[in-house]
Amino acid sequence: MNEEIRNLKPKALWNKFADLNAVPRPSKKEERVIAFMKDFGKNLGLETIEDEVGNVIIRKPATQGMEDRKMVVLQSHLDMVHQKNNDTDFDFNKQGIEMYVDGDWVRAKGTTLGADNGLGVATIMAILESNDIEHPAIEALFTIDEETGMTGAKGLKGGLLKGDILLNLDTEEDDEIGVGCAGGVDVTATGTYSEIDAPKNALAHTIKVKGLNGGHSGMDIIKGLGNANKLMNRLLFATNDYMQLAKLEGGSLRNAIPRESVAQVLVTSETEFHTAFEKMKNDILTEYKSLEANLTITAQKSNNSIEKTMSAADQKNFLNAMNAAHNGVYRMSPEIEDLVETSNNIAKVSVERGNIKIECLTRSSVESSKDALANALTSTFELAGYKVNLAGDYPGWAPNMDSDILKVLDNLYQKMNGEKAHVAACHAGLECGILGQNYPGMDMISFGPTIKGAHSPDERASISSAQKYWEFVLEILKNIPKK
Repeated sequence: MNEEIRNLKPKALWNKFADLNAVPRPSKKEERVIAFMKDFGKNLGLETIEDEVGNVIIRKPATQGMEDRKMVVLQSHLDMVHQKNNDTDFDFNKQGIEMYVDGDWVRAKGTTLGADNGLGVATIMAILESNDIEHPAIEALFTIDEETGMTGAKGLKGGLLKGDILLNLDTEEDDEIGVGCAGGVDVTATGTYSEIDAPKNALAHTIKVKGLNGGHSGMDIIKGLGNANKLMNRLLFATNDYMQLAKLEGGSLRNAIPRESVAQVLVTSETEFHTAFEKMKNDILTEYKSLEANLTITAQKSNNSIEKTMSAADQKNFLNAMNAAHNGVYRMSPEIEDLVETSNNIAKVSVERGNIKIECLTRSSVESSKDALANALTSTFELAGYKVNLAGDYPGWAPNMDSDILKVLDNLYQKMNGEKAHVAACHAGLECGILGQNYPGMDMISFGPTIKGAHSPDERASISSAQKYWEFVLEILKNIPKK
């Protein structure tokens, strides 16, 4: 199946992408891809280093005539988001990604594709392996765990890299040059609730919210897409007087907009429950009909044996907290048009056996605004009596519009395409902000091929865009400034 991928142009890029996608590489479980990358570098006879946290660095000397250029760090992350459709039988820990061509797009069968950031990794691999690409001295930096905490970038020590310029290959629109990004912090609320015996003669029901688009919780948050956890809470809130909650599972990853949520409830007043449920269901479907064409909301009788439910007081408290917790865009940037400055994604909610866990990812390009929203969420959850933990804090990347490498890319893009690139900051967590802490003098830029639906099973990479991007990369390497 992946042979058709290998025949795409540029072959050097797509072949390396196929090689990489044969290696299981979910975040936090990168042992195999780290070993794969180390073997790759050593087999080329290049200096290959694994640092103490698992990042891999491969160094390649300049090609003849390019020795007087500044050293370039080519950087991408090895891990990928592992999301699949419920009806897809797939084990990310054991299987390679199954890809296919769909017109101008490369897709995966029911799973994320791993183009984020696999196409960047494959680009660097192809350059390292090449014998005919002109380039200055290169440090290839392959970081780990970008998707679930950026611990690779955080753990990279200062002084290890020698490069002057960093090209981050993790932007997802081929006409965009990234000069800044948002920082983030995980806001996690945990609590307990009293369980009571299930009432007699109550009917077990399963409520499902399914078919949402999901997507990247930074780049796609501006679209106003449905969040399964917030929609489920509206349904539960509307039917609160007629049911008792036994179990709830919504969302899966902190950096993905949740696509599905499932609740197990006992219905104590069936007619009133279904009347309230149908009204709220129809309201939601009407609100989202232009954004979420595949959204389905159901409440069906089930044969589940439910012995315990949440007490009425704790249930009301939980639903109130979820109602009050902000989700989506919090503030738009006043300086950069159409840029989300601050947002929150209520990514994952779990209610079971007396325990509640609510996981959020708060992002902002302004530290004070990020703190303000994190504090607002903390206040909401603490008022409900929950414990709140803030973790994984990472900084944003402040734009430098006087950057020398920005001038190179901006001029080259216009020369090659007959129009100017879109120079912008993004509302996503790039590693540049973190890397800049230990390498404050490094000139950094981000760009990449067009990838749609990242962090969801709808992820797809444009074939024509990959060709355009590849040619851009080659020209950039030829035009790196002199030392």
